[in-house]
Amino acid sequence: MFEKLKAEYRSSLKSLETEEHIDLFFFRPLGFLWACLFRKLHVTPNAVTIASIFIGIAGGICFYPTNIWINIIGILLLIWAGVYDCTDGMLARLTGQHSQLGRFLDGISGDFWFIAIYIAFCLRTNNTIAFFGENPWLIWLIALAAGACHTVQAAIADRYRQFHLFFINGPKGSELDSAQELIDRYNALSWRHDFFNKLYLLLYSNYTTTQERLTPTMQELRGIFLAKYGNNALPADKAEEFRKLSFPMCKWENFMTFNWRAIFLYIALLIGYPWLYFVLELTIFNIVLIYTISYHEKICRIMKENVTTY
Repeated sequence: MFEKLKAEYRSSLKSLETEEHIDLFFFRPLGFLWACLFRKLHVTPNAVTIASIFIGIAGGICFYPTNIWINIIGILLLIWAGVYDCTDGMLARLTGQHSQLGRFLDGISGDFWFIAIYIAFCLRTNNTIAFFGENPWLIWLIALAAGACHTVQAAIADRYRQFHLFFINGPKGSELDSAQELIDRYNALSWRHDFFNKLYLLLYSNYTTTQERLTPTMQELRGIFLAKYGNNALPADKAEEFRKLSFPMCKWENFMTFNWRAIFLYIALLIGYPWLYFVLELTIFNIVLIYTISYHEKICRIMKENVTTY
């Protein structure tokens, strides 16, 4: 029984190489337990994602009061939302319920949490710090810039982690979508008859377009792979060669995802200066973003030269 659960747990993970350490230690085990329960109850992954959105928003609202106990409740709610954010993907892999809509919902669920958090932080900062109270527009401007950077950071981290899975598992084992294919599907629908599908494709194609514009060499390399090998897995020796170049960056891609971001957020909140979190997003996280793009574009150029000689 234990061996079966252990095997199922491993099959519910994307890849041990791309998993963040805090996820493996805390969020993934709890997410797996919830996934097993939801599988028995026939709850869909998308339903879990939607639940995580509302729980995360509730947590963000709890960051507005200066009462530390309410803030701690908010932190616990956000952790719960984070567990569900792991659960939906694990449930999808356990039950085979994969869909682009599910991937899109999973990708934007955290955006809803952070919108609530940003609003709470801005209102709280204007109410508690005299300088911002006298210049209330300033914190909103800072938050808007931080939010824009956050969106790009998360999108790039996701793109590069999926590209690493592309090396390990081949095209079928990753979730790299083409912006042009999404745009073509969007153009084929009408707002009158397919409103929600067209809205989803509009948002998702914009998200994917941003990823592709910031990673041009990676897109060229992926095109070469697909032209040379189609949807088949890459030759093992070549995949390993590429994986070794990509693997050192997994830790920085994971740094730009939820866990480390949340740790800095909780610290800024509990010491009473939530606006410091915006500063961290605009500085440290952007430095990591620039370094990650620069490094990956470099190794993708190396890979391009290598793959054309095979």
